[in-house]
Amino acid sequence: MTNYNFIIVVKLLVIFLIFVSPKEILAFYDRFYGYAEAPMQQEIFDVSEFGASPNADSDNTLAFGKTWEAACNHQGRSKFYVPGGKFLVGEIEFKGPCRTESTMEVEITGDLIAPTSIKVFPSYQWITFSQLNDIFLYGSTNLEGRGDVEAWKQEGCKESKCGKLITSLSLANVSNAIIKDVSLSNAKGFHLRLHSSRNVTVHNVSFSSPWDSPNTDGIHVHSSSIVNITNSTIGVGDDCVSISTGSLDVLVSGTRCGPGHGFSIGSLGKVENEEEVRRIKVQNCTVDGAANGVRIKTWPASPPSQASDITFEDILMINVSNPIIIDQEYCPSDSCNTTSASRVKLSNIEFNNIRGTYGSDFGVNLKCSSLVACENITLIDVNLNGTKTSTDKWQQEKFSTKGWLNGLAVFNSTFN
Repeated sequence: MTNYNFIIVVKLLVIFLIFVSPKEILAFYDRFYGYAEAPMQQEIFDVSEFGASPNADSDNTLAFGKTWEAACNHQGRSKFYVPGGKFLVGEIEFKGPCRTESTMEVEITGDLIAPTSIKVFPSYQWITFSQLNDIFLYGSTNLEGRGDVEAWKQEGCKESKCGKLITSLSLANVSNAIIKDVSLSNAKGFHLRLHSSRNVTVHNVSFSSPWDSPNTDGIHVHSSSIVNITNSTIGVGDDCVSISTGSLDVLVSGTRCGPGHGFSIGSLGKVENEEEVRRIKVQNCTVDGAANGVRIKTWPASPPSQASDITFEDILMINVSNPIIIDQEYCPSDSCNTTSASRVKLSNIEFNNIRGTYGSDFGVNLKCSSLVACENITLIDVNLNGTKTSTDKWQQEKFSTKGWLNGLAVFNSTFN
């Protein structure tokens, strides 16, 4: 090759490099030489490298916070990692938005332990993930709330008058989240709370607290949409799942409840201007030894609101006190204003293929409002067998209604 030709080749190469992006060059190289572009490497941020100690006595809140800050600000693929051991962690918020270029992974292998005192939780939360998009929380961890030490012993707690309730795990303003394969126990209040969040999946998660632990809901859903709770086990002292105001498109499937207060919609109508609840489905679940099976509850003398398009189907009841109940006179503390009925409108509610045993006077108890009718209530293939012997003739049907119902249909069902 002459010097002249060499200069021409170099000039052409320079022009090529100027006008072609590095990504295009790699693709060109891969096409002709068979090399694929290397995947983005994940950076792992281990709490132990930021000073956390797994001895169950040292406060690791600061170390966890520093680890999260580093992981969240990393611009590539990022993982927040907790190794094996027992880590004492106080109130902490894992806040976004993060700079990561893919789903933020949170892998927790070791157990997290909460402080016992309720005075060290000024925000009424223990662990909070907030203002995040795309997060995956998983691991073999147990989040131990230690509610039995102090929180459950507050004055009035046994009468549903607890003062300070602390949630163990909260998702607030989070979208596209998965929580998988973790467990939560002995929460001071709710175990898991989803608030103002969208597209959240809770899969194969275990919740456990004693049957008499006050206000320890397993999962509480509030003002959230597209929520899927699947293949989980919930045994607590209050509602296994409670679905509250502003909740849309919630599915609970393949989940076992007991002990607890069942799968509940509500309570609704406690304050003014509550958002509606719509398109809720609980299916293919088991309720074993719970106070209630499936329930909708609203406060008396409530402001107007509504809940509609609710389906409970394919549910097995095993020795449940109240398998199917609509309670528009809900008042757990016996201190409600009962001078006026509830104004929460309930409509398009279906109970389908619900079977099993119960130990109360009624297999179905529909206590509707006398002001706003329960509308379009349907029972299909509901077959419930009571274990309690009743001598009153009027109770032999095991089916009770009260208030105003507009459109009640019962097909192929028995209540013994």
